[in-house]
Amino acid sequence: MPDELGRRERKKLLTRQALVNAAVRLFTEQGYDQTSVADIAEAADVSKRTFFLHFPTKEDVLLADGDSRTDLAVRAIEGRRPDAPMREVLTEATKNMIAHTAAGDLPNGLAALRARLVVTTPAVQARVLHTMFTAQTRIAAALHKAYPDKLTEITAAGVVGALMGAISAAAVTSLQLGEPPERTRAAMQQAAEIALHHAETLDTPNSTEHAAP
Repeated sequence: MPDELGRRERKKLLTRQALVNAAVRLFTEQGYDQTSVADIAEAADVSKRTFFLHFPTKEDVLLADGDSRTDLAVRAIEGRRPDAPMREVLTEATKNMIAHTAAGDLPNGLAALRARLVVTTPAVQARVLHTMFTAQTRIAAALHKAYPDKLTEITAAGVVGALMGAISAAAVTSLQLGEPPERTRAAMQQAAEIALHHAETLDTPNSTEHAAP
């Protein structure tokens, strides 16, 4: 049974990868709006039903690695050393997410294509915002659990929202300016440092007034 489950999981991953590869190729060759779910499914040699088993929408193909980025941040928080300052933990989580976003091993230039479509296609922008909200909720919950004496659920949400909002805004602005990937990464990191300044103040003894009684 374990071998059978392993084969099923590998087949599932291969199908998902085939869908991403097909989508990226078609989006690049014929345009995002001109490519349908049926086109992607046909190019990957699967049915539309199979497509929807893997991705809720066409936009989600571009965000295939979104859960992985969020997992990296959550693991950085959950795996912190007991006395780690909040800013240090958030800095590590942020670096991991930015590095993964810019990773050159994403399938078929997915990161570059996604970056271009985020600033040109409203449907992609909307889906990215939805995905970012879901990620923020997960990360904020992990942060509150890690620092319950310093953060309420509301302040944890505020810290994570400010951090991810700053990174996202800097990335979009850099892309709109036509800057190269290394400049975009630097802009994201600089924005993170600005947002993390407040997290440092919450590490002080007086910050306990923000926490729940």
